[in-house]
Amino acid sequence: MHFRVFDLLKAVACNLIVLHHLAFYGPMADVARPLAPEMFEWLEAHARIAVHAFLVMGGFLAARSLSAQSTAARTPVRAVLRRFVKLAPPFMAAMLLAVAASALAAQWMTHDSISSMPNLAQVLAHASLLHGVLGYESLSAGAWYVAIDFQLFALMTLLLYLTARPGLPAWLAPSAVAGCTAASLLYFNLDSTWDNWAPYFFGSYGLGALAWWASERTRSPLQLALLTSAILLLGGLALDLEFRSRIALALGTALLLVAACKGMVRIPGQDSRLVALIGRISYSVFLIHFPVSLVVNAAFTRFAPALPEVQAAGVVTAWLASIAAGAAFHRWVELPLAAITETARGTTARNTTAAG
Repeated sequence: MHFRVFDLLKAVACNLIVLHHLAFYGPMADVARPLAPEMFEWLEAHARIAVHAFLVMGGFLAARSLSAQSTAARTPVRAVLRRFVKLAPPFMAAMLLAVAASALAAQWMTHDSISSMPNLAQVLAHASLLHGVLGYESLSAGAWYVAIDFQLFALMTLLLYLTARPGLPAWLAPSAVAGCTAASLLYFNLDSTWDNWAPYFFGSYGLGALAWWASERTRSPLQLALLTSAILLLGGLALDLEFRSRIALALGTALLLVAACKGMVRIPGQDSRLVALIGRISYSVFLIHFPVSLVVNAAFTRFAPALPEVQAAGVVTAWLASIAAGAAFHRWVELPLAAITETARGTTARNTTAAG
């Protein structure tokens, strides 16, 4: 099943994240800011919450894949390892490019966005997706998200392993996820000291998982109403306790996914080929955009005049180059790595079967 609304949401969210980093890290945006100060201010301060749309979609897809044939209940460790193998290789390829980009950019400018050369411990922490919890500086903007995505998937797998086993009532898994979602929204997400750990972000992820269960075709009207009400109640309580724009976006995204998957709404542009392309390459764009933007920033700082119009053109150049680089990374790095790991998994499975 392909949800076209996902392509649209991923396309919009990944572009907002690219533009946020361009506005936040400068220095081209600092020079171009007088041309559109309110736009740059909004991108710098607010566009970053688009990551919560990705978290909601991640929770939706995790619940969908783990619920299928009780994957989490049967082989939880294998499910987590498969997720790690899917995320880590392209992530590390992007981190190596980020190191190279920082080294090149350092030749042309001095700026806080340039990372120093990493040591072995820092590289290994990134390779194991533990850089955040171990306190290492990220090698690229957005590196934290990949680690959090893995933590969230592992936590969801554990929850479904405990609650979605054959013989247990069907309502137990959604109820457990709803309980953890409430704990995140009403406690952990209010304390930024948790922001390197899954519980801080599980509120958005859990809303996405509840959206999947609500959108299942086998749900009765009563079950749909109960699950949708749970999404509304959890989001509403969280926003009443303390309004957080990121949670408001997560709530809206979860409700939109339910409505779109049930055929209640159709968003203009969701069937566009361009939207489908950007949605498909969004993970690669997310991984590679910062090194690309860093090099373009450095080149325009070193070789172009410090005029708002020229530097604004640099911002647009970095934006478009990030999309193009994401397409190339998807084609020449992400897909080949996925094919290699899939082949390796298939070989291992066949050998295990033969040995048994």
